[in-house]
Amino acid sequence: MRILVVEDEQKVARFLKRGLEAEGYRVETAADGKSGETLARSNTFDLAILDVVLPRKNGFEILRDLRNEGHKLPVLMLTARSATEDIVSGLDLGADDYLTKPFAFDELLARIRLLLRRQVQSRTRLTVGDLVLDTISHEAVRGGKKIELTSREYKMLEIFMRNPGKLLSRADLAREVWGYDFDPGTNVVDVYVNHLRKKVDQGFEIRLLQTARGKGYFITDRSPASLL
Repeated sequence: MRILVVEDEQKVARFLKRGLEAEGYRVETAADGKSGETLARSNTFDLAILDVVLPRKNGFEILRDLRNEGHKLPVLMLTARSATEDIVSGLDLGADDYLTKPFAFDELLARIRLLLRRQVQSRTRLTVGDLVLDTISHEAVRGGKKIELTSREYKMLEIFMRNPGKLLSRADLAREVWGYDFDPGTNVVDVYVNHLRKKVDQGFEIRLLQTARGKGYFITDRSPASLL
């Protein structure tokens, strides 16, 4: 499991990194909000520990922007602020848990284990709007209607739904679905996206699969204009 620690106090960051690595986690740190946000957007972490008071961009702002963009990375807010309104603000913005400094390291570990268990469970059932994909049974359902998918269509839909709101280029999709570098002379990606779009969106008022002309595709249940 990979954990991102965004903490500007070097002693605290080093303490967390050493302690978590001793427990078997892979840890990467960032000392300011901008750097931390960039790393969080990479979709390579299982959990983020996010301080509130940070240089360049504070933790509340990072959390707000990540959630507005559809990122579902579990976030544990870590801060010296203990006022109820600060805790409520963080939770309302989409924080999954909140721990105030000073804290017992054992308590932090317990909270991390709980959040990671939830994350593993959520990965087997992906949801975008009223579309649900079960990654165990490979069954897709939208609005109570079962969608029959080929193996390639399922793989493509899973990639989209694990990255809601994220623009995926044709090269990204070709590499993930077929396992090879994209040949600009083929339209195989576009053909499969069109097949998938007919199955997922046809007959529904809200279109989930969106096209960014000349750039690629993405899935969202929100206004696509706000994401481009």
